[in-house]
Amino acid sequence: MKLKLIAGISSTALICLISSWQTAQQTNVVSAFVPSAPSARPQTIFPSNNAIADAMRYETSLNAEAIKITMPALSSTMKEGRVVSWLKSEGDEIEAGEAIMVVESDKADMDVEAFEDGFLAKILTDEGESAEVGAVVALVATEESDIAAVAEGGDANGAAAAPAAEEAAPAAEEAPAAGGEAPDVEFSQLDMPALSSTMKEGKVVSWLKGEGDSVEAGEAIMVVESDKADMDVEAFEDGFIAAIITEEGEAANVGSPVALIAANEGDIPALKAYAASLSGAPAPAASAAAAPAAAAPAKAAPKAAAAANPAASAGGRVVASPLAKKMATEMGVDISTVAGTGPGGRITAGDVQKAASGGAPAKKAAAPSKPKWTPAPGVVAATPQARALAKKAKIDLATIEGTGEFGRVTADDIKIATGEMKPKRKAAAPGAAAPVEMPEGLVPFTGMQRAVSNNMVATLDCPVFRASREIEMDAFNALYQSVKPKGVTVSALLAKAVAKAIEKHPIVNSSFREEGTFFNKDINIAMAVAIDGGLITPVLKYANERDVLELGENWKELVGKAKSGTLSPDEYNSGTFTISNMGMFGVSQFDAILPAGQGGILAVAGTQEYIVPDKQAVLGMKKISKMTVTLTCDHRQIYGADAALFLKTLNDVMISPQQLL
Repeated sequence: MKLKLIAGISSTALICLISSWQTAQQTNVVSAFVPSAPSARPQTIFPSNNAIADAMRYETSLNAEAIKITMPALSSTMKEGRVVSWLKSEGDEIEAGEAIMVVESDKADMDVEAFEDGFLAKILTDEGESAEVGAVVALVATEESDIAAVAEGGDANGAAAAPAAEEAAPAAEEAPAAGGEAPDVEFSQLDMPALSSTMKEGKVVSWLKGEGDSVEAGEAIMVVESDKADMDVEAFEDGFIAAIITEEGEAANVGSPVALIAANEGDIPALKAYAASLSGAPAPAASAAAAPAAAAPAKAAPKAAAAANPAASAGGRVVASPLAKKMATEMGVDISTVAGTGPGGRITAGDVQKAASGGAPAKKAAAPSKPKWTPAPGVVAATPQARALAKKAKIDLATIEGTGEFGRVTADDIKIATGEMKPKRKAAAPGAAAPVEMPEGLVPFTGMQRAVSNNMVATLDCPVFRASREIEMDAFNALYQSVKPKGVTVSALLAKAVAKAIEKHPIVNSSFREEGTFFNKDINIAMAVAIDGGLITPVLKYANERDVLELGENWKELVGKAKSGTLSPDEYNSGTFTISNMGMFGVSQFDAILPAGQGGILAVAGTQEYIVPDKQAVLGMKKISKMTVTLTCDHRQIYGADAALFLKTLNDVMISPQQLL
């Protein structure tokens, strides 16, 4: 499993920046998304933004400004991490939000992204090596000309900035705690992250999750606007958003709480009251009784929670439990029309069941509201990883249609544009036929398929030409109907007719040699047969000398051997002229590829009915059957006139087929 860590732009960003400071102090302060026991939970006090900047930046002995990249804390239990791979090399330019390395923690592998622009001057922890949380793993130069100075002075001064953070820690710990007493439930506090070294406050552009929604580690939950850019903030651990303290459009200082995350869904009402004390707003009426309600009978809890906030779907967001959302999708219920009876108007699974059975009043459908956040004119909304991938692939983001929240361009959109990923297939509409599953991937050739492929490639060096002609088939069809009961097939009759025409034009039975034209004494007609997994050409030898009954019996025997794979080499590679018949498939006309070592191949199409003038007919019209044949010849020894004369002779044989008997 591989998740994404936004170093400096996710909810883990602040942890990534001050993890070394926290480790050095060995304090148990609560960072974003770190579960804590409330009874012993100290207040989360962060160093000032200036202290963070001082901890990350320092000057080398050669007066080159450098930025430290430290091993981030990817989980609340992580003590050290291993660098799986560096996505950038020493000397490479990096941008804020661009993935620079992959780190393996005790839980998952995550991408770590750059916090600021610069140039990767020196890698201190190589691939495969481990480092403690907070340890410096790389140095970044702010200017390309400072790369050498940063790399040379990094080892000596790499830890120079540590005291700055250590000095900031006591001051932070002495700061008075804000907010009321925390409820006795397990929860986490999501704080405003520092998205740049100069950021002092951030504005919540949009919440991608609503109160009551479940969140998973690595999932984007809000968009924050800093002094540099808009960036996604991701969840650090699993839980439920109990209360949003900083609403969309509002700003908060770096390190200030913006939301509370409940470990258990049932603790949401109690955390709503605590959230009101953190934000300074008066607590809802029902919230004041949230703590006593914990000891009250279970039946009283839903009523108090429902009264706490009847409009829990503020901002047009539907608040429902994950099970309710899943059931609504399975039952085909529009969850936005269901009236919730859970805490704060939350839609429960029972509400969905009642709505599906018609036993509950439907909520008035609100007019669809437009997203609250739209990018500034000329700005393309895209995730940081999408921007990095687009830059690498040299793709203009403006040409990509985003599929993320608010139309943001995601990393998957870029991968689809570059062909690295296939577009996701849209789910079939309810009641519609399921899409046909098509085969995918490489299927190795069988020995026969490989031989056919090689033979086709061998024909590319041969200069060929083609000639076509329509042949009347009424007399031939009548003859076939008369001999069909005796076991004679169309293939046997065609082979006999072609062999009779070749007798008068032996040039089409010849083959090319470097010294000249090689005439074959025998007329051996090869007939293409499609079998499971390939193509083979059984040969009717001496077709001009044998009668059609013998040819018919021989052809049945050869086809049986072809399907069972028991043909001898002499029975399929001794042909001097080939026929490819696709008339039984309704093909009206086609060209065949000339086999190597032969002078001609005849493509036989299906019979078509035509209405033609006839002076002797009652209405002056009659119906006839015609078939189109196309001759492909080796132009090195066979010329156009040869082909035309051969086709004329073949037509004469077909319209007077009695000579075939």
